[in-house]
Amino acid sequence: MGSIPGKKKNIRHLSQEDLIKEVVELGQPSFRGKQIHEWLWKKSALSFDQMSNLPKSFIEQLDALFEIDSVSISHYQVSKDRTIKNIFNLADKNQVEGVLIPTTERMTACVSSQVGCSLTCKFCATGYMDRKRNLEPGEIVDQVVLMHNQAMELYKLPLTNIVFMGMGEPLLNYANVLGAIKHLTSPDGLNYSYKRITVSTAGIAKLIRKLAEDKVQFNLALSLHAANDKKRNEIMPINESNNLEALKDALVFFSNQTKNPITLEYIVFDRFNDEISDAEELNQFARNFPCKINLIEYNPISLANYQNAKANKIEAFESYLQKKGLIANIRRSRGKDIDAACGQLALKESTVRIPVSEINS
Repeated sequence: MGSIPGKKKNIRHLSQEDLIKEVVELGQPSFRGKQIHEWLWKKSALSFDQMSNLPKSFIEQLDALFEIDSVSISHYQVSKDRTIKNIFNLADKNQVEGVLIPTTERMTACVSSQVGCSLTCKFCATGYMDRKRNLEPGEIVDQVVLMHNQAMELYKLPLTNIVFMGMGEPLLNYANVLGAIKHLTSPDGLNYSYKRITVSTAGIAKLIRKLAEDKVQFNLALSLHAANDKKRNEIMPINESNNLEALKDALVFFSNQTKNPITLEYIVFDRFNDEISDAEELNQFARNFPCKINLIEYNPISLANYQNAKANKIEAFESYLQKKGLIANIRRSRGKDIDAACGQLALKESTVRIPVSEINS
């Protein structure tokens, strides 16, 4: 659980119906339960004191019996490209990272779903950390709220997109991630559009199938990075139990059941998966279902020996896929100077600091 061990209940574990039962048992009218639910999930209250339409005596009662496992920003760093990396404090003293990515078209929050990760992908800094626990739905929602407020304060723009591409494997925290998305998209919550939410997975076939069976409405991305099993096994051990054939079948099933977009994420590594033969393998894999392909620049980490492919190789790779009729685009790294780019999240503070006063200059 995300709360500090003790006698108090985590109030964000209660549904609105459960809240109504609790407040009635405390001698309050039933509508107080709906008020509390609105404060927690629509108004994003992080303490009972913020619930200004509740009687003070009732607030004190709530404070004695319940806690809110709220998240706060420990500190943040701003990249020269205006990307912001946040270190979030959790109630149990653990920390995770989240990244606010501004572009001319959108303001995106990249959120974490676990403290650490268990998948040990060889190119990813988070993969070298232990997985300590899953994040609770409220802890995920708090990251979104805090980065929305940050976007409004520093860039005067609202959050437009949410991507589950931070620390952890979202599908190994299945119930809590879907619970968070329910609160993010509900009219009784933050009312974001499902179309603005993308969940990225390293590839767990049976859980991709479960997403399809649950008829989720958000977008799905697969961190592919190699389209043959030998290479993918080398960099992503999860492929040994979820090979490309199993993933292909799961993605076809997902696409047929949900009609939702699928994105294939492909980091192009120097002299590993950057040849035209690799592009052809990717072409063959991608032809099985409607998708688009993001070719991602690699951001080297000290724990791994991989390097980003040469620019002309990435461009040739992109051109080959486009000539095959696929939607493929190169995605430039953001925030690499503060270790905020793809694959770099490891609770490591960069020495680069851009003053807040210079953010909009």
